[in-house]
Amino acid sequence: MQTTQAETQAAAGAGTLSLLVRQIRFEAAGINSYELVDPNGAELPPFDAGSHLDIHLPNGVVRQYSLCNPPSERHRYVIAVLRDDKGRGGSKALHDILHVQDIVTVSVPRNHFKLAQSGTQLGKVILLAGGIGVTPIKSMAHALDEAGVPFDLHYCARDKSTAAFADTLAGPWRHGSSFFHYDQGRPEQGLDIAGLLRQQADDAHLYYCGPAGFMNACAEASSHWQPGTVHSEHFKAPAAPVSDIPAGSFIVRIASTGADIAVGPDTSIAAALTAAGVFIPTSCEAGLCATCKIGYLEGEVEHHDYILDDNEHQRYLTACVSRAKSALLVLDL
Repeated sequence: MQTTQAETQAAAGAGTLSLLVRQIRFEAAGINSYELVDPNGAELPPFDAGSHLDIHLPNGVVRQYSLCNPPSERHRYVIAVLRDDKGRGGSKALHDILHVQDIVTVSVPRNHFKLAQSGTQLGKVILLAGGIGVTPIKSMAHALDEAGVPFDLHYCARDKSTAAFADTLAGPWRHGSSFFHYDQGRPEQGLDIAGLLRQQADDAHLYYCGPAGFMNACAEASSHWQPGTVHSEHFKAPAAPVSDIPAGSFIVRIASTGADIAVGPDTSIAAALTAAGVFIPTSCEAGLCATCKIGYLEGEVEHHDYILDDNEHQRYLTACVSRAKSALLVLDL
């Protein structure tokens, strides 16, 4: 049975797509890229730089991976995945289970890491990538180059063998420049992030993505930049200090029914709701994707997500990681 463009669009309206794994490529040590296409060549729903997909694996695991190909490409989605044997099992399962010619269920692209600059703005963009955090940064470089926006891309990795897409990212670019920083496992030998970001050029914007230490260094080095000009995305939730994790229980109340549900100190709001028969869709379970974003009407929330902004925090929480500072939270359900 063939898939038509209309059927692809209908599936996109339902939120998921069934795509063919057309190609798997070795990109760097432990990193494979996966090219996903419509089984019969139909165009895919558009995406913009910084977007990610939910990948539904056959073993029931759902994980998020950034799209790394140019947004102008409508015939394919490309993700790159670093195998992490010490992680929660998603990347390992994807490497072990997913094969060429498999059909895999994915979500329609979502974006919480959008480029703020348009092609009409003159400020240079600084792109900083650490390790596998290069995936959304690569897509941004393609989009900026096509839009005629000048940029500098700095890619930090242990050595060239661990740098995915190094040959592609080396250019040539029409409007950008690439710089590679290999520290051989010793950060002090790598990029001087503080020095690079010490002075903010007029109208400059910064985008960065990478592992925890890299993210912390970028955040600290850019803390003096103008509000609204620094943008980042965590590909892995930073470890929270034990002192930041509430020890007590609290109650969530369903506004529509008045039902009260206890949330224990070691239970998430999402898990407590599910156990009580109130279904909340979840995906990353780490505060990275906003799948479980829900509104709240009363109470004080301790937010542990890395996706909602300060304005959204006034009205919404992420049920997978948010906790209550107050004894009661009234949810808009």
